[in-house]
Amino acid sequence: MARAADLAGAAHLMLVDGVSYLDPEPAVFEAMLEGWTKQQRSRFLNWDGTIKPRLSLVRRFAEFTNQYPWQWQPAEVEAFIDHLRAKTPTFTVSSGRGYQNHLRLFCEYITDARYGWMNVCQERFGQVPVQILHEWNTVTHVSEYEGDPSRRPLTYDEIQALFDAADGRVEEIRKRGRKGALAAMRDSALLKSYYAYGMRRRESVHLDVADLRRNPKAPQYGRHGAVFVRYGKSSKGSPPKRRTVFTVPEMDWIVDVLDHYLTEVRPRFGAGKHPAIWVTERSGRLSRRSANEAFDAARKAADLPEELKLHCLRHSYITHLVEFDYPERFVQDQAGHVYASTTAIYTGVSDEYRNRLLQRKLTHRYPGIWEDPK
Repeated sequence: MARAADLAGAAHLMLVDGVSYLDPEPAVFEAMLEGWTKQQRSRFLNWDGTIKPRLSLVRRFAEFTNQYPWQWQPAEVEAFIDHLRAKTPTFTVSSGRGYQNHLRLFCEYITDARYGWMNVCQERFGQVPVQILHEWNTVTHVSEYEGDPSRRPLTYDEIQALFDAADGRVEEIRKRGRKGALAAMRDSALLKSYYAYGMRRRESVHLDVADLRRNPKAPQYGRHGAVFVRYGKSSKGSPPKRRTVFTVPEMDWIVDVLDHYLTEVRPRFGAGKHPAIWVTERSGRLSRRSANEAFDAARKAADLPEELKLHCLRHSYITHLVEFDYPERFVQDQAGHVYASTTAIYTGVSDEYRNRLLQRKLTHRYPGIWEDPK
């Protein structure tokens, strides 16, 4: 058989020529995983976010089947997905598709003749790996949005109730003479900033004080005219995306909130020269988990539905910008979405807003006949 090309991850580069392994099956399997790792690294894919989870999944699948890749057949992957669905009630369609895609990619790698793994397996084991995932046994993508339906925008009343509850926690802690009032003040400002700028968790917790920007077109906001996001959601193989999120007039109350937090609250954490905006009692950067806990505590205090999560504030921001009649492109840029269709998925405008639009159109179409009811 022809020798494989000298590509990153090629079999002849992973296995030592002329060496007879005492236990060849696991040795070849580990060499495959090492080769796949090199192949992905050569594409500048992220280790923690992409490569490591993929390797872990392949190992889990191999353990489930008690077989090696050159023995796998479509029936094994079908049984694996069925097992995960039965074992984990929260196993979603999108999760299933992700697992299938990762296993498909691994099979594509070991069945690609350029990497030489089929030659190795044929010579050593008398079997060759095959692609086990096809159109007929994988999840079909029929909907634009398959996420959790509980991720909905909050109503204006729910937003107000959430913020009132977050502020109320500060007074409640003080009255009880307990520790934590300072952290509660930080959490209140944090949740308000999440909504006022529509950021993702990672984007917000990685904000530094230096990321606060002035907007020459809105000098009245001082250093809070915009926020420079440096850790936006990245595409696979690319660094985090960057964008500037402007402070909008309808949410300019955030200027006073941030100013109070930065001048009165944050210094009391003893952060010193730490660059982060959101800091902990131990003068470190706040974690995404702590941000989730801040939302959950306020949501519970406000007696809002349990299924609501922190990301709902981002949905709320995008929806409310639309309801404030900002152009679609502006909303898309503020949110950091590459495609307008993604922004549309986040949008869930209220019946009141749609009725206002309908009323406006009817009044314009039938002037003097149809009047706005007061």
